Amino acid sequence: MRPILIGTLFLSLAGPALARDPVLNPPIDCTLGETCYIQNYVDTDPSSGAADFTCGSLTYDGHKGTDFGLPSLAAMKDGVDVRAAAPGTVRAIRNDMIDHIQGGTDAPDVSGRECGNGVVIDHGDGWTTQYCHMAQGSISVTKGQRVSKETTLGQVGLSGKTQFPHVHLSVRHNGEIIDPFNPNARIACGDTGARDDALWQTPITYQAGGILSVGVWDAVPDYAAIKAGTVDATTLPTTSPALVVFGYAFGARTADVMRLSLTGPDGNVVTKDLDLAKNQALFFRATGKRGSQWPVGTYDAEAILLRDGVIVDSMARTIEVVN
Repeated sequence: MRPILIGTLFLSLAGPALARDPVLNPPIDCTLGETCYIQNYVDTDPSSGAADFTCGSLTYDGHKGTDFGLPSLAAMKDGVDVRAAAPGTVRAIRNDMIDHIQGGTDAPDVSGRECGNGVVIDHGDGWTTQYCHMAQGSISVTKGQRVSKETTLGQVGLSGKTQFPHVHLSVRHNGEIIDPFNPNARIACGDTGARDDALWQTPITYQAGGILSVGVWDAVPDYAAIKAGTVDATTLPTTSPALVVFGYAFGARTADVMRLSLTGPDGNVVTKDLDLAKNQALFFRATGKRGSQWPVGTYDAEAILLRDGVIVDSMARTIEVVN
């Protein structure tokens, strides 16, 4: 067993994962890579550093689960269900903590309750799953209730220690943290393919970063508005003082590049490669051009995340410039 330092406690990634039971479904009602994404994986580095099971940077020191994230607060407010990953019995719930992003001066003290609103399910044979950061008042199961795979437990929220909307799934066997992507603690740096020993019923491919949204605005948008999902123009007037293309993404690594481009009826408006100077969990970049009378018509925006010259992910959308 290889220990992982969690605060002042030592836990370990045990292997092999006995009989590979339970077999898990994703704990969220969404389509990975389209309407949700995985922001963080279990930290496999026993030191004060951090690394996910591919030796990548999609984790942080002491992280004990998998974070299934939503691309915006608007998506959360629309309501996204959290589901049981496997059949079992509800052993614990908490449902009364407010939804609030941590980090601000008015953030509530969540010491000792970092999970926020959540559910613990016992699957038998020493296996449990824990679901964290659910929306206040949304939990729809009760202690002692039997649940089937994909039973709705509640909804994704912002309770506990979190800065973005997601459900954190922790998997344990006899109290020890198990990485569902790597239950046998078999580290293979750079191996991002779905593994045969993973606990997922349907294989999930590791995504080493990606684009969450791309859009066009008449100025460099506020980052908080991008995260909220409120910068979502479908039309802009010909008199806009500028046309700015932006990309919002996750999983940046040092020396990555975000390429932004905007093309209109008269050809290219702007194309620019923006260097990323450090690892960043979430980030945005923007570039544009000033103007006073833009041609009417369709404008195509694109954001591409590049790593060592290779495309990690891309996203495109169109807007209309109108009189």
